[in-house]
Amino acid sequence: MSSLIYLVPIALGMGLVGLCIFLWSLRNGQYGDLDGAAERILIDEDRPLNPAKHDLSS
Repeated sequence: MSSLIYLVPIALGMGLVGLCIFLWSLRNGQYGDLDGAAERILIDEDRPLNPAKHDLSS
């Protein structure tokens, strides 16, 4: 039972640190574009953006 005297404050401290990191990430815009990554996978990039740069015939 005496170990709870140490474990409870450690658990509360770790939870507080996790909450602070989560709030920091919200304020810095880490979750600003949730749909962008999901839509980028659907973009077809078979053609190079600059065809002259990737021309292998010369």
